[in-house]
Order: sequence, then C-alpha cells, then structure tokens
Amino acid sequence: MTPLGSAGLAKVYDYLLWYCKDSSQMKYHEIYEDKDLEASTEFAFIMSGDGEISRITDDQSASPLETNEKTPIFKRSDLVSSGYTPSCVYPIEFGGEIYTPRARKSWRTNPDGMSRLISAERVFKLGRRIYFKLFYDDSPVFQILNSWHDTAGGFVTTKQYVVETNPKIIERCMLMTTDPGDLVLDPTCGGGTTAYVAEQWGRRWVTIDTSRVSVAIARQRLLTAKFDYYQLRNEAQGISGGFEYRTVPHITLRSIAQNTNLDPVFDKHNPILEQELGQCSKALEKVSQEIQQKLDTKLVSKQRKEGKRSITEADRRRWELPKENFEHWTVPFDTDGDWPKELIEAVKDYRQAWRAKMDEVNACIAANAEHEELVDKPEVVRGVVRVSGPFTVEAVQPPEISLGNLGPESEAGMFAGEPEEMETFGSGEEGPIFAGRVVETRPDKEAQNLEAYLHKMLRLLKTDGVRFPNNKQMKFTRLEQITGQESGLHAEGRWILEGEQDEDVEGQAKVCVAFGPQYGPVTAMQVEELVRAANRRGYDDLVIAAFSFDGPAQAVIEEAQHPHLRIHMAHIRPDVNPGMEGLLKEQPGSQLFTVFGQPRTNVEGPDKNGEYKVVMQGVDIYNPVDNSITATGADKVAAWFIDGDYDGWTFCITQAFFPDKSAWEKLSKALKTIVDPERFDAFSGTESLPFPAGKHQCVAVKVIDPRGNEVMRVHKLGD
Repeated sequence: MTPLGSAGLAKVYDYLLWYCKDSSQMKYHEIYEDKDLEASTEFAFIMSGDGEISRITDDQSASPLETNEKTPIFKRSDLVSSGYTPSCVYPIEFGGEIYTPRARKSWRTNPDGMSRLISAERVFKLGRRIYFKLFYDDSPVFQILNSWHDTAGGFVTTKQYVVETNPKIIERCMLMTTDPGDLVLDPTCGGGTTAYVAEQWGRRWVTIDTSRVSVAIARQRLLTAKFDYYQLRNEAQGISGGFEYRTVPHITLRSIAQNTNLDPVFDKHNPILEQELGQCSKALEKVSQEIQQKLDTKLVSKQRKEGKRSITEADRRRWELPKENFEHWTVPFDTDGDWPKELIEAVKDYRQAWRAKMDEVNACIAANAEHEELVDKPEVVRGVVRVSGPFTVEAVQPPEISLGNLGPESEAGMFAGEPEEMETFGSGEEGPIFAGRVVETRPDKEAQNLEAYLHKMLRLLKTDGVRFPNNKQMKFTRLEQITGQESGLHAEGRWILEGEQDEDVEGQAKVCVAFGPQYGPVTAMQVEELVRAANRRGYDDLVIAAFSFDGPAQAVIEEAQHPHLRIHMAHIRPDVNPGMEGLLKEQPGSQLFTVFGQPRTNVEGPDKNGEYKVVMQGVDIYNPVDNSITATGADKVAAWFIDGDYDGWTFCITQAFFPDKSAWEKLSKALKTIVDPERFDAFSGTESLPFPAGKHQCVAVKVIDPRGNEVMRVHKLGD
C-alpha cells in the first residue's frame, strides 16, 4: 500500500465510521482470524507426548497442520497478574523450588486454581520464573480489533464499476453488525458489492443509485451470481433462524483454574502415578556404578561435540539419574539402552500412566471450555448451489412537476407547494411533544432556484452538446434561452456535427430544447404539449433532456409520427443534478447528455395456445448527419426485459435477457446438472419465452444500452 502524498508523516489508513443511535441496543458479533504460526514468534515451544518441552528451532515448521496431540505448540503466558489481589499472594512449590509473585503483584488465580494448573501440566519453568502454557489449539483464532491490515488499499482485482469497494471490507462490516435475515441499506450502489455480499450471507438488502450504469451492472451481477448453500440452524424458521457455524474452543487460564470437574480426574490418576513413581525409585537400585559412568560419558561426549547449549532437559533426566529417589519432575521422558531392564520397564509404565492421565485431563478441559462461534464460517452443504433470490429494480417517480411559469399557486416540485406541518411525536399534558414547525414557501426564492437550475442546464448543454449512438456528437453553435415559458420549451438554437462548420450561425433556430424536472420523470402529457409547441414554432428537432422518463412518456415519443419534427429523448447524467453538488467533474467529452436509439422489437402470436412471443431484433439508431435511421443488431444491447402485462405505469420484469453470454458462463457450469443448458442459452437470446396475454392486453419491452440508458417500447396485443 502506498500512501497518498502529504506533508509530514504519511497517512496510510482509511476510516470507517460505525454509528448507532443507542449503544445499549447495538448488535455486535466478534470477528476472528486464524492465527498464523509461521508469522508469529510467540508460539516458540513444543511439548512432546511424554511431556518433554523444547524450543522450536529454525528448521522446524510451526505450521498449524503439524500441530497434533503428540507435539502441541504453545507459548508462555505470565502467571503474575497485572494488578494486585491479596488472596492471590502466596508461595508456590514447583519442581522442588519455591516461587512468589513480584512485589505489589499477585498470581492470576487462587491456590486451588494454581493447584489445578500444576496438576494439569499447564505450568513450566523458563529461566528463573514459571509461566502458564497457552497452546495454539486452546484458541486457534484471534479477535480482530479496529485496525484491519488485511484490507489495506480496499482495492479489487477486477473492477466492474469505477467506484467499487473491496468485498472483504463490506463482508466484515455486515457480519459484525447483522444477522441472517436482517435488512441492509446501501444508498450508494456503485458496482452492487453490498447487495452481492448481502445475498451471499443471507441478508435482505436495499441498494440505491442515481446512475443507470450502476444499477444495470448490479442487476446483472446479482442475476448471474452463484453462492454456497449454508446449513440452517432451524429449518422451520428458515433464514431468520440463522446458520450453523463452525466453532473453535477458547481455553484460558481461568477456565482451567476454575474447572472443578478436573478434581475427580486428579483423584483418580495421582495415586496411580505415585505408585509408578515408587517403582521407578525402586528400580534405581539396579543402576550400578559402571552403568552410571557410561551414562555420564554420554552426557560429556555430547556436550563436547555439540556444546553446552545442546544438552536438553531430556538428556539430563536420561543420563543424570538421581542417587536415591525420583520426583515427578525428574522422571525421564524416554529410556536408555544401558539402563537396567527393571528401570526401563518402570519408566515406560510411568509414562504410560502419565499419558493416560493427560488424555483424560485434556478431554475434561476441552469439554468444559467455552467455544467461539465463527460467523464468517457457516457450515456449507456440499453439492448444493444457491443463486440470488427474487428482487426488483424500481425507480422512484415523484409527483409530476413542470418547469413552466412560477406563481403563488404553481406546483414545481422542490420549488413550490403549500406550507406543510411536520408530524408530531406523541402528546403530553401540556400539548404535543416535538411539534414540527410550519415551513412557509418563498415564491421569490423558488423562482431563483428554477432560474439557477435552467441556467446550469443550458450552460452544460451548450458546452458538451448531445451525444448520439456510434459516438456521433452534435454541438450547439448557438443556444439561447426562450423567454416566457408558456410553451414548456426552454431554449432554441442551431447545432452541427462536431468538427463541422455552421455557415449561418445567426440563422433561423432549427433545434428547440426542453428540460425535465430536477426531481421526477417527464410525463406523457408534458411530451404531448412540447411536441405541439415545437410544431407550431416550426423547429426541425426537439430535444427533451431529463433525468428520467416514465413509461407512457417513452411510448408517446416512440409512437410520435411527425413529418417535419424529429424528437430526441436525451438522458442527463445523474451527477449533473444540482442536488448532487460537488460530484460532477466537468471536462470535454463528459457525455452529459446522451441519446439512445429506439428498440426494434416485434410481437409474434397468438399461437395455438393463445400465447405471444417477443423478438428483439436490435436498435434503431438515428444518424443526425444524414437524417437517416440505421438498424443495428442485438450487440448494441446490454440487457432487455419484458413486462408481459404492462399497465401503462409500472414496469414489472417478468422475463430478463442478457445478450452477453459470458455473464452466464460460470452459473451455467455450476448448474449444468440441475438446469438444462438450453435454458441458459435463452437468457442470452433475442427471443422471449411464450407468455399469455394479461389483464391489460399490453406488453412492454425495456432495452438497456452499455451505458445503462433505458428505453422502452410498448406493444398492444391483438393489434
């Protein structure tokens, strides 16, 4: 990760703001990461199955795959508390020595707890101090804190959209603060990553964007996605009941020290070990002076060849046998061939009894340990492929508004309206609580806002022009505002193809322009009024530029037949809207106003079953140079949808098609044993599935270009 240039110490962190209205009601799940032993220097010790402790050398691997019951890896943990508890200050006898906590410090547990730790072989000596053994398997994960180093940069390898967050970041935030079935809101959809991650982890979602490109990309990404199927915790409750997650133990010093279930295990095995210890001591009588000399020679020889540091605790116990009796902390871990047979058998019996005790101790510790639930590791049901659930793509259409003359009684969306009284929040003895204030409208301010909006639109349109398909761009040589807006037209002027010259700049205006409302779609009634006004004034071209067009308006434009007037439906890029102040980057070729060709579709039917079929043939593209219509194929279409029973207002997708076959390739392969490959071919086809006529006897076809522009065509069934 490379920090952005800055004065002084470079800043390499991004920040996430986690806000909650009431912290007591906050939902939070711990997120854990697997411990990386290869990267950790703390887990530096190995204990063999017979209890021998040694340091991990450079040529030994600390991989978690090599940790097992015979060679568990552990790290030291301080037995002394960071604070002071009087009841936890006492002497400890361990390995024949006495230990006490440092001044003004105490042990981390009381005498009974410390006794359990020692009996469970969880205490060891290092240097002049004793420590607690914390094994890797005691808790193979660590809690993620507020510094996330594994998401540095936040980049994704293959971007699908210009602004796209690393899915890992969104995934972590979502798993940390939500449960399966919860609702997630992302008001800046972008590439649809939040919706994708929510779908992956069983969350409901709502995502919003002003960009048609963003919505189109997110829609295709979700429709072509495949996910693992997770085991439900409660089949009857479904997704709201949650998933079955992988769990890991969380064994701590406290959980062992307070585990009273260990006491019966110690009571059972300690007498056996004492008996076996006595047999080992008795067998020492068979060790002659000659045998002891051989053992001493082996110790001295190794020390001379390999150095004093090469002598391990196991070597000393094996070759420096005690004169009289063994203690539990001096019994050898293994045997030597020069020992008497009796001693070899006695030590083997002791270690066998020791291992039997430790097997039961470790089982008791594991059975009584707390477990952490890994919410990012649900149990996967093998052989089951999951796809995105049903979802809708909707456009919010505010009330119809006009950019005509403003007056005290006019309705102009955000610029007008009657005074509104805000909702109250309950009532008390003295009246309403948090009563809202009445907001008075200011016609003079509304007029100023409207003029500012129109001025900005005219300036941008004159600068950038109108872009048609096939990268043809018409530039205005003259564009002037029309005074008095009774007609609904806002500007007139002349335009030419970019790169050409206008021989008569001051000549008659050939093009008129009308802008749609700042918030809300252009309606059919507005289109009809604009067409009549443009015809009366004798213009050749009418450009209706808007952020959105409702279905009936698109149908009127499509069906309009005027021998002397060409109507162009120009989509305005969303970030042009003054409500998104600061997001617009004005530069040459910004494609702020774009015209998309009209879809060319046919309806076939009814067939013998009374069903119809839609054939998408391509797009009719207007060529402003020679005033001709060019028919193009389906390759100019990113996606197309059908509403088989269009009511004239709301478009409900009943069939969806994506001509780009590569989008379905992975999903098709994953479901090849479940879904007929021919079905996936249909998804990328240009011919719809048969459908019956609905209540409204009308079918609507919506076509989306690679820029996300949507254009609709309506067919009456039976015509």
